[in-house]
Amino acid sequence: MSTLLRGGWWTVFIKEVRENLRDRRALGMALLYGPLFGPVLFAVMIGFIVDKRAGDAEKPLAIAVIGAERAPNLVDFLRQQGVAIKAAPADPEIAIREQREAVIIRIGDDYAADWLAGEPARIELLLDESRQETRAVLARVRGLLDGYGGQIASLRLRLRGLDPQIGAPLSIAHRDLSTAQSRGATLLAMLPYFLLLCAFLGGMYLAIDSTAGERERQSLEALMTTAVAPGQIMAGKLAATTLFAIASVITCIVAFQLGIGLVPTEDLGFALSLSPSAAAQVLLLVMPVAFFASAVQTVIASFARSFREAQTYLQFLMVIPSIPSVMLAIAPFKPTAWMLATPLLSQSLLINQIARGETIGSGDLLLCIGGTVLAALATAAFAVRLYRDERLALAV
Repeated sequence: MSTLLRGGWWTVFIKEVRENLRDRRALGMALLYGPLFGPVLFAVMIGFIVDKRAGDAEKPLAIAVIGAERAPNLVDFLRQQGVAIKAAPADPEIAIREQREAVIIRIGDDYAADWLAGEPARIELLLDESRQETRAVLARVRGLLDGYGGQIASLRLRLRGLDPQIGAPLSIAHRDLSTAQSRGATLLAMLPYFLLLCAFLGGMYLAIDSTAGERERQSLEALMTTAVAPGQIMAGKLAATTLFAIASVITCIVAFQLGIGLVPTEDLGFALSLSPSAAAQVLLLVMPVAFFASAVQTVIASFARSFREAQTYLQFLMVIPSIPSVMLAIAPFKPTAWMLATPLLSQSLLINQIARGETIGSGDLLLCIGGTVLAALATAAFAVRLYRDERLALAV
């Protein structure tokens, strides 16, 4: 062990760590701004969503009704359910477009005649379905109208001496097997993205500074002329970059644990939690990504001639952590073997399962970690080849 620690890579590792600790901007990005941005944004967004849902559920419902005089019994029923009936606006369509009304009930001219004839009486709902805020109001209005329609249908059948259940040949029971934690996992859908982003952000500045930055300062040439082998130099730089990337991920996980505990979701039937064992599993899954991201960033930054050029190149990498989350949001799918062996995608899939409170199989865990480690080792091997080329240090 002592022989290993006395190797050239360890000397380079200590050098890079010390230099990065002196850089307050890089240290802040690795351990503060990047890791804390996601949890703070998450806590604010979830708190807003919880307050809005609770407010929508408890907020008194006020609905404008056109032709209320044609259906007095329906209007009385709605009032008994706590609905405030408003006068109809002069131009209902403009009122909907200008968002002065979310939903307007229009009772047809033939409503009374159709009602007396025992035929379906027409009711029209005016709304703009493209607006997100309309959906909650629409669901409440439809539920009230369906309830009123069911009551009237039952009374009509009883008046004719028929059992109301004759019109329902099937008895469908709705049994929800989801748990409070699995329902809460929908709110944690962005957790994999923020963690993967931290794995890329944590070591980015060190990856740039230890390659393109040192070349720009002409200190890389001096390092390459020492007795330390190029592979050892690369190993030390990559180990230091990976260390800061892992530290960033750990900070983000801890911040998420603290932030989740501050969000009150129990009243809405959700449960947000990230237990220590679950957090440890998440860290185990993301650590190989930190290694992989550090290797990719080191390779890309090695081709840049200056710190600013490398920074420009690596900014495009920040899009990569979002791809799996976007894919799962657009088209959720059941994990297969090749998916679990694909870096970043496998982490997103398994972290979502952990957030739902599901048990991760050892085979899935090995596929996820093994696939990412192999990709990282292949990238690191390519970085070793780059550092064996003397032109790397001399390029200006």
